[in-house]
Amino acid sequence: MEPVTLTTDRLLLRTVGPQDTDAVYEACQDPDIQRWTTIPSPYLREHAQSFTEQLVPDGWSDGSMFTFGVFLHSGELAGMLGITMRALGMGEIGFWAAKQHRANGYVTEAARTACRWSFTRAALDRVEWRAEVGNRASRAVAERAGFTIEGTLRSATNNKGVRRDTWVGSLLPSDLGLPSTAPYLPAR
Repeated sequence: MEPVTLTTDRLLLRTVGPQDTDAVYEACQDPDIQRWTTIPSPYLREHAQSFTEQLVPDGWSDGSMFTFGVFLHSGELAGMLGITMRALGMGEIGFWAAKQHRANGYVTEAARTACRWSFTRAALDRVEWRAEVGNRASRAVAERAGFTIEGTLRSATNNKGVRRDTWVGSLLPSDLGLPSTAPYLPAR
């Protein structure tokens, strides 16, 4: 799939490339991003370069991961968001916000926009959100974006060699007033 660009009143969601390596590297020096995500720690410039020059373009090219840099209209990187394909019609969303841009609703806005795109253009019928238990900021974003928290998965995440319990939630097309690509028969 070719990368797409999505816009909102406040944001530009676009793929990242070599021109964004330094901004990604700087943002990922934040201890909270290193603590709560599965990025390498310490996070080196070579990690950012591999991400922007190989991982992101390869994900778009083979349809396995749709990564968007979350940019203000001024061009400043406010966060990162990706939807990774996990099964037919199902993807998993992950995101982080640059420290100076937290608590502005940017990542919530980006998550809703990317999910809407994934339902209407990428044929997804379910987007899952997962975060390590205790990552209240990520959970708040997911809930504000409309995700239903479904529970806790024991020992579901390996973060830097440590197994951790994980919250899981989902967003369905119907949660955004959109049709599904396949019929859905909820349990009674």
